[in-house]
Amino acid sequence: MSDSSYQVIARRWRPQQFSELVGQDHVVQTLGNAIELGRIAHAYLFVGPRGTGKTTSARLFAKSLNWEDGPSLDVPKDSELGQAIMEGRCLDVIEIDGASNNSVDQVRDLRDECQYAPAQCRFKIYVIDEVHMLSQAAFNALLKTLEEPPPHVKFVFATTESHKVLPTIVSRCQRFEFRSIPSNLIAQKLQEICTKEEIEVEEPALDAISRMAMGGMRDAQSILDQMISFCGNSITQQNVLEVYGLVSSDRIRSLSDAILNSDYSYILKETDLFSSEGLDFYRALQDLGDYFRHKLVEDLKDPQSQSYPEQVVRILDALREGDELVRLGLSEKTNFEVTLFRAIESGKSRSIDQVIRKITKIIPEEELKKKTPNKELKKSSTSTSAEPFDNHVELDSDRNTIPSESEDTKPDKRVEDSSVIDSSGSTEFEEPEKNKSVNKDNRQIQDEAIISDRVKELPEPLRKSLVDDYKVNFVSIEKIDPEQLI
Repeated sequence: MSDSSYQVIARRWRPQQFSELVGQDHVVQTLGNAIELGRIAHAYLFVGPRGTGKTTSARLFAKSLNWEDGPSLDVPKDSELGQAIMEGRCLDVIEIDGASNNSVDQVRDLRDECQYAPAQCRFKIYVIDEVHMLSQAAFNALLKTLEEPPPHVKFVFATTESHKVLPTIVSRCQRFEFRSIPSNLIAQKLQEICTKEEIEVEEPALDAISRMAMGGMRDAQSILDQMISFCGNSITQQNVLEVYGLVSSDRIRSLSDAILNSDYSYILKETDLFSSEGLDFYRALQDLGDYFRHKLVEDLKDPQSQSYPEQVVRILDALREGDELVRLGLSEKTNFEVTLFRAIESGKSRSIDQVIRKITKIIPEEELKKKTPNKELKKSSTSTSAEPFDNHVELDSDRNTIPSESEDTKPDKRVEDSSVIDSSGSTEFEEPEKNKSVNKDNRQIQDEAIISDRVKELPEPLRKSLVDDYKVNFVSIEKIDPEQLI
């Protein structure tokens, strides 16, 4: 025998006080201060995702303004007017569904009615839900009244799509952003409900329900209500996974490890199992993205972490790009596999900075000091190209040639002067006899006159190639260790 008076959890546990509103402390504080200071605006716009408390806050605000001893933020439970407002029985708090009352004639009727004084309360309050559904003509008919309403009239608009509301309407309202409720707060509220309802529920089951609600308290309460109908007074994580086709956190972790390790066979095996078990591929992709996002945050917090944040960022980009493909594509399974394969390939790529950091960790510090020149080469001031040329030119020790961009397009410029390359393979300019005594113990010469003379001694093809083709600016003469040319 059914009970016709039964109310779902979302209605029975609807907040009756601002203190019971979860995850919207900034809204509660602002409205509370406005009431205490007597700075009550004539129009408010509540914006945010579904199930985050917009319509409930509108009712609570109306109750705070209109109860017998108000206005005040806290209203006693035994207030008759307060109970009437929360139950929708008050004549002076009019709730309108913007989706079904969106014509210009209905808005004109509202505009005429608001001129009359309230029958019971201090203020006549119009709450228009889904206000973005009003037509263009209806918005325009409301403009003048909204800007200069009678002193006893207040408007509260609620919408999930603020970009569809006319800017002329938004500019006449105080806007409040309702945020998605964090999963941990949703889980705490669900635990409180289960305790009062004498329902046994596993903590992982509450976590799964909270993740599935995606920031909406009403969605979470509706899911919990359905799970109670399915399981009775005892709810396990496995029950939630079976009913909604979710993938367990352990399998998500294993799947993420397969992406990081490029384990294609494991991914193919798991997706086959997902398909045979009837699991939700799109939800699994969302959970994978959440896992990698959490991993990225943990890696950034840990200075000793050996992982590369760039790799996780690229994987996240690949998963995000596959979001629409999995959700709207013809074959969820195939698109899910393709998205994971793309994530693997994206994770394999490395940036130049990342490679340099890895090399510097491997090479001992003494070796770096040994191989690093004493002074950096100056940048060429004669280069006018959009991309600067590399002033450091190395000679091939085996061929004694200058490396070029293309062997087919540039002539092979060989060095034929024995004064440039000695028999040991090292590249060294031979000093004039008069300067040998001065620089006997010095490995580096930076005298511009000496450098200029030595450059002139170079073979004409080599000098022309270095100066004209590569825009080399000679800044010093230094003996090169033969080992560096290997």
